[in-house]
Amino acid sequence: MSISRNILLKMSESSYLKERIPKIKFVQKALKKFMPGETEDAAIVESKKLVEFGINTVYTRLGENINHLSEANEVRDHYLQLIDKIKKENIDVEISLKLTQLGFDISVDETYNKFKSIVEKAKRQLNNIVFIDMEGSAYTQKTIDFYKRIKSEFENVGLCLQSYLYRTEKDFDELLKISPVIRLVKGAYKEPADVAFSAKKSVDENYFLLAKKMISSTKEKDARIIYGTHDEKLIQKIIEESSKIGLPKDKLEFQMLYGIKTELQKKLAAEGFKIRVLISYGASWYPWYLRRLAERPANVWFVLKNVAG
Repeated sequence: MSISRNILLKMSESSYLKERIPKIKFVQKALKKFMPGETEDAAIVESKKLVEFGINTVYTRLGENINHLSEANEVRDHYLQLIDKIKKENIDVEISLKLTQLGFDISVDETYNKFKSIVEKAKRQLNNIVFIDMEGSAYTQKTIDFYKRIKSEFENVGLCLQSYLYRTEKDFDELLKISPVIRLVKGAYKEPADVAFSAKKSVDENYFLLAKKMISSTKEKDARIIYGTHDEKLIQKIIEESSKIGLPKDKLEFQMLYGIKTELQKKLAAEGFKIRVLISYGASWYPWYLRRLAERPANVWFVLKNVAG
C-alpha cells in the first residue's frame, strides 16, 4: 500500500480530523467536485441532468456506525421518504446504503426489520433494487449472511463485493446459488495483509479475474452484475471479454461516482452500455471523501487543480 494511500485512510478513521476538517472552507469547495450537495434534492437535480445522456443514478446518504437505534429510525424514515420523492419525480433511481447506518453494530434483527421496510417500499413503489454497501472486512461475513437472509424474502436486493479481498471469489461462487445482484468494486478500506491484496496491480488482476467469471454468469444465468470502476483499462478489458462470448451491450452495466470520469460515463451510455452514476449526499461525508481520495491518491492533485482553477 502506498504511503499516501495509507495516510489518507488513517485520516479517514480519525475522529479528531472528522470533527475539524469539514469546517474548512477550502475542503467544502473541493467536495463539490464529487458531491452535488448535502440533500437528496440536490441529487434529484443532478439525476434529471444525467437522464438527458441516457444515464440513470443510484443514491446513498452518507453515514455509518451509528451509536443509537433512534438514529437508525431516522435513517430508515429518510429512505422511506426518499422513495416517495423518487416516485413523484418519476426518475430511475436505485438506493444503496450501509447496514451500520441502520444499527448493524447494535442489533442485527433491528437492522433487518428496518432494511426490510425500505426494500418492501422500493419494490412496491419503484420496482427496483436496494443495494447493501460492503464495509470493512470485519463486516464481510456478517453482511453476506444478512444478504442471504433478505434475498430469501425479496428479489430486489443487491450486494457489493470487493476485489481486494482474498475471499471474494469463493464468496461469489457461493452467492451464485441464490441468483444474486452484485456490484463489484475494488475496495476502499484499510485492510491487513492477511485479508486483502495491497498492491494495486494485484487488486486489478483479481478484479478482472472476478469480472470474467461474472460475465459468464450474466451470459449463462442472466445474472445482473455491475462493474463499479473508473479504471478505463479494466473497463475496456471487460467490454472485450463480453464481446468474445457474445454478451449484448445492454447486458453489460457500469457504475461510477458522480464527478469522476464524466465524459467516459457519457461515452459508454452513448455506445449502448448501461451506466448508472452513484450520487452521494449528506452531512456525514468526511470518511467517505477521504476513502475516495485514497482509492487513487492522484485525485488529491485533481482536486487541488480544480479548486485553484
